[in-house]
Amino acid sequence: MSVEKIGFMQDLCRVKNASSGRVSSWDQSGRNQDNWMIPAGETVRLADISGSGCITHIWMTQFCRKIIGPGLIDPTLGQYVAPINEINNALGVSWEEHDDAYYRKVLLKFYWDNQAQPSVIVPLGDFFCIGHSIPASFTSLPFMVSCRPEENYKPGATAACNCYLPMPFNERAIIEVENQNDIPYGQYFNIDFEFYPEKHAADIAYFHAWWKRENPCKGWAPELQVNSPEVNIANETGDNNYILLDIAGEGHYIGCNLSVRHRQSTWWGEGDEMIFIDDDPAWPPTIHGTGTEDYFNHAWGMQDCSAPFIGTSLHDSHVPGFQTSYRFHITDPVHFKKRIRVTMEHGHANHLADDWASTVYWYQKLPSPSLTMQPVEERIPARPGEPFAPLEEVALSPEMRKGKENARQRLITWQEKRQAEVNKKIAATWVKAQKNKVVSPFSHK
Repeated sequence: MSVEKIGFMQDLCRVKNASSGRVSSWDQSGRNQDNWMIPAGETVRLADISGSGCITHIWMTQFCRKIIGPGLIDPTLGQYVAPINEINNALGVSWEEHDDAYYRKVLLKFYWDNQAQPSVIVPLGDFFCIGHSIPASFTSLPFMVSCRPEENYKPGATAACNCYLPMPFNERAIIEVENQNDIPYGQYFNIDFEFYPEKHAADIAYFHAWWKRENPCKGWAPELQVNSPEVNIANETGDNNYILLDIAGEGHYIGCNLSVRHRQSTWWGEGDEMIFIDDDPAWPPTIHGTGTEDYFNHAWGMQDCSAPFIGTSLHDSHVPGFQTSYRFHITDPVHFKKRIRVTMEHGHANHLADDWASTVYWYQKLPSPSLTMQPVEERIPARPGEPFAPLEEVALSPEMRKGKENARQRLITWQEKRQAEVNKKIAATWVKAQKNKVVSPFSHK
């Protein structure tokens, strides 16, 4: 089967020689206990599918609560029905709370065609564009998350998660979850797939995804304002750019989601994307963009919207200082024959030192590159009000040092000018206050 026949809309009018299947968490006793309980510190295989085929859809919903005190529902009876506390965790019925970071503590791992290394290794939430372990409803073409209104923007809250990207395989597909938490969690899932009588053609590319975090990014002037003249220095190397993906092989990059916790109360963007492809020299890259919001196909900052290929799954107007945005190259994949390095400036010329985490998605021929994962303690997201990670020292160029000094001098001059104008307004206020003395014509003499 050729790669052109794996798809979505283009397949709806064609009768294919294929059989449909699903593996799921359904209660095989015939009752309604349809979730699996994934033990702490363990890996559980959700699907092990042998043959030639393609995963066409993944649906997941999950829950993880920490018990604070005894509830009023009998644990024995309550464990063998639907988890009704997740539907309405009523006051006085239970005493428990969401584990607010378990979306980062649980890993998804996908393996294709008996490879020992995973082709997908991503925290469960970030795979579905749930950044910072804070779910919120959004809709794109490849991914969709749905939360009850009262659960939107609550760390660790429940959500329905969907992925519609095709994931072909020739011999075998394995999907696992690894719970790196210290408590169990509940997992519902449906994994839909097709089987084919023949193997895929040699030009087939396999789905890959990977997550990383840099906290903080190596910024040389995080105290300086975005778009100020002092940070507008030349970046003609891409050194210290945030690296989303750097791999060898043949395939195409199809996008990412990016989660940012901003250190200032200002705009966190203005960084250009720079994508180096195949035999690009150290500079310039084949693809050079014009700004962070431009890469995500927004403008003048990031808007609170979700569209098929671009959007925001968590906007900082709802959780100040926290943002997750996505961009999918479905109609404009970035092709590479030998290697690809996808990078982005964190602030212009990398002056900001924010907390960045990204999930990248791409297709490539096997074998898969070696994908590692940061330890769980490095994945735990921060929360509003928590201190930022210590800054890393960055070697300053003469232009950077000059920019910092110029900013210091400009602030002194600006404050002096502003204070002079404030003093003028204060003096005028005293004059106006004297004129606001009003005496009633009916006042007693």
